[in-house]
Amino acid sequence: MALRITKQEYKSLLKENKVPNNCDNVHLPIVSFVVKGEPVAKSRPRLSRYGTYTPKKTVNYENWIKECFLLSYGNDFTLLLGELKVHITAYFSIPSSKSQKAKLMMIQGDIRPTKRPDIDNVVKCVTDALNGIVYKDDSQIVEVIARKFYSEEPRVEVTIKEIIKHEKSYSNILSGN
Repeated sequence: MALRITKQEYKSLLKENKVPNNCDNVHLPIVSFVVKGEPVAKSRPRLSRYGTYTPKKTVNYENWIKECFLLSYGNDFTLLLGELKVHITAYFSIPSSKSQKAKLMMIQGDIRPTKRPDIDNVVKCVTDALNGIVYKDDSQIVEVIARKFYSEEPRVEVTIKEIIKHEKSYSNILSGN
């Protein structure tokens, strides 16, 4: 079980020496937003006679991810500085060539996408796009849960949690000790 508190509540508990210890984890700020549209994978840099460059499709999608985050949280977001846990769920369009039965099974999650793009490349695109905006560097990410589904509304759902481990029990916080 996890206790979710804001940074301000955490700092207050810290001052009062009531920081939860020996609990599973304390999840500080939770960032959650949706990137509408078909998920796009991070493409490898390309080489030309003028040097390397990132393909335009990747650059555009990374900018769209940033824009979706900024529309949800604004420009004055404080960077997350601790260890991070990231959940990414990518929803892909249902192919129009499929039968009604297959489409229903896809919507219900009985049939999941095994097509490209690979989920790890979708994760890479999302985490790279959020560098310096949500967290200082994506090296702070210590845990990733990524899934692919079909949907009539293609999108990527992103949730990021800051994780802090402690040694006191929940009962100490609840009892005021």
